[in-house]
Amino acid sequence: MVIVHHLNNSRSQRVLWLLEELGVPYEVKRYERDAQTMLAPPELKAIHPLGKSPVITDGDKTIAETGAIIEYILETYGQGRLIPAAGTADRLRYTYWLHYAEGSAMTPLLLKLVFTALPTRVPWLLRGLVKAIANGAQSGFIDPQLKAHVDYWNTELAASGWFAGSDFTAADIAMSFPLEAGAARAGASDRPNVKAFLARIHARPAYQAALTRGGPYDYA
Repeated sequence: MVIVHHLNNSRSQRVLWLLEELGVPYEVKRYERDAQTMLAPPELKAIHPLGKSPVITDGDKTIAETGAIIEYILETYGQGRLIPAAGTADRLRYTYWLHYAEGSAMTPLLLKLVFTALPTRVPWLLRGLVKAIANGAQSGFIDPQLKAHVDYWNTELAASGWFAGSDFTAADIAMSFPLEAGAARAGASDRPNVKAFLARIHARPAYQAALTRGGPYDYA
């Protein structure tokens, strides 16, 4: 059976959702972030050397990284579901968005998170200086990058409301976390197509079932 090593408020929520959409039986092993550092607990290193989430185990296999996990689950259990047909334009878009979600999309979001938190993580004598540097990095580089990505999402969703053709696919599951994080950190929910996308996915029964299995999730 698939075991999802699930960290609260993390990208592993998408793995639970994918399994629910496919109706694949699975077990959840929960891990909690450190309340001060927000880092994953050291117990996850017993599952994977980097100690990160998401990671799944399935028999003697251990698979990390969201994109790799999605590909493995679809190849092993998907039976052709939630993925466009090979050789089609939609399949090419699907592959792009699946990898974009953890590549280009997450970089400015992570930078935003780091530079927002940075002034609170240094000695108080340095906080004014660090805050000025962090604010400058955000206004001069990070925020313009985020705006470009958010505008891009909104434009791409205009055609069908989904990222890889006219039907819901696992690419939409992959893209859910960047859009949810973008709504929280970058005003993405101000864009009508992004807002509508988030409303659609949050209303899906499988999404709701994944929340029940995974526990509290601040981005929902």
